[in-house]
Amino acid sequence: MSKNIIAQRAALELCDGQAVNLGFGIPTFVANYIPKGINIFLQTENGALNFGGTPELGKQDCDVANAASQPVTLLPGASIFELCASFGMIRGRHIDVTILGALEVDQEGSIANWARPLAPGKFTPGPGGAMDLCGGVKKVIATLLHVDKKGQSKVLKKCSLPLTGYGLVNVIVTDKAVFYVNKEGLVLKEIIPGMTVDDIRAITDADFTVSPDLCEYRTS
Repeated sequence: MSKNIIAQRAALELCDGQAVNLGFGIPTFVANYIPKGINIFLQTENGALNFGGTPELGKQDCDVANAASQPVTLLPGASIFELCASFGMIRGRHIDVTILGALEVDQEGSIANWARPLAPGKFTPGPGGAMDLCGGVKKVIATLLHVDKKGQSKVLKKCSLPLTGYGLVNVIVTDKAVFYVNKEGLVLKEIIPGMTVDDIRAITDADFTVSPDLCEYRTS
């Protein structure tokens, strides 16, 4: 449920007419929460443009999937293409926004979303298209749970894992809070109901300031 809430909030960052890439993990849920009245063009790095949410059970097409190989719905006017064309869009800065899943983010706006240590010196596979997305897209939104399974903050002063992108994240959306990133660092913009600024500081390793218009976490 927390991941769906994050996806709902991330969807509120989107504006009419934008081309939006959805990355692996939490971002794949965003397609189901596009606000009414907002018409956007969803892109997936494996080669589709203008897709929609999850199809009804039994109506899925195994050849039409998102970055996580989950079934999606093609909307009228959708197109499917090979990987080179997809990355031409990304590297050519034709995509307005990317929403990426993350393992860690930090107060400098850096993101680590691929290298989970398995054993000393051993990690899971590399960054895939996220590195190109960080460098080639105009706005980067990072989505993640605020703490790990041990209760340790994933919003850090400095990422401990190898970076996917340095200083490129514009918005951080967790299940507890929303931060905007500027040249001075993180600005706390929203908090889930029932938590205070002190509660957020207690579970956040990163330093942050508080927006003068701090408000309750939005999902619509």
